[in-house]
Amino acid sequence: MSMRRSGTVQRNVWRDNGLSIALFAFFLLSLAGQGYAGWREHNAELAAHAQVTLDFVSYLLSGAFLEVTMENWESEFLQMFVYVVFTVFLFQRGSSESKDPDVPREPEPPVTSASPRLARRGGWQATLYANSMSAVFLLMFFGTFLLHAKGGAALYNQEQLLHGEPPVSFWSYLGGTRFWFESLQNWQSEFLSLWAMVVFSIFLRQRGSPESKPVASSHFETGR
Repeated sequence: MSMRRSGTVQRNVWRDNGLSIALFAFFLLSLAGQGYAGWREHNAELAAHAQVTLDFVSYLLSGAFLEVTMENWESEFLQMFVYVVFTVFLFQRGSSESKDPDVPREPEPPVTSASPRLARRGGWQATLYANSMSAVFLLMFFGTFLLHAKGGAALYNQEQLLHGEPPVSFWSYLGGTRFWFESLQNWQSEFLSLWAMVVFSIFLRQRGSPESKPVASSHFETGR
C-alpha cells in the first residue's frame, strides 16, 4: 500500500514494479525449463551416437544451449529495435501503436531538476541519451547475433564430428545457409507479431490494457 507522509509518497515495490517482476519471473521459469528439456534431449542424442553425455552445467556452457537461446534472443532484440525506430517516423492510422499522423509533433518538455542526469548535461550526452533505447536494442541484437553464430558453429562442428565430417570455421558457418535459415525463421515470426499488434489494435479492444484504445473509440482514432 502506498501512503502519503509529509508530502511524499511511500512506494510499494511489488505494486509499482509488478509487471516487470512477473515478466522476468516467467522468463526465468521458461529459461530453466528450456535448459532442462534441452539438456535431456541433447544427452539422448549423444547417447544414441555412443558419445559421453554432459552434466547440466556443461550443457548450459555448450554450443547447443548457446545456439538455440541466442537464436531466439537475437530476433527479439531486432524486433524491438525496428519497432522503436519505425514508430518515430512511420504511422498507421487507427492503431494504438502509432502516433496520429494529423497531430503535429509536440515539442520536447523542458529539462528540469527532475530530468535524468544525462538529459540535464546537454550536448552529445543528451543526444546519446535521447537515442539510448534504440542504441541498446541494436547492441543487444548484434551481441546475440554473434553469440548465436558462435554457439551454432560449435554445435555444427560437434555434429560434423559425430558423422565423421571435417569441422568448419566460424566465418564459414556464419555465411552458410544453416545459420541464416535459423535466423530468418525467427525474424519473420517477430515481424509478423509486430504487424499483428499494430493492425489488430485498429479494430480490436482489450479493456484495461494500455496497449488498447478505449472500447468506445473509433477505429480511425490513432494512438491511445
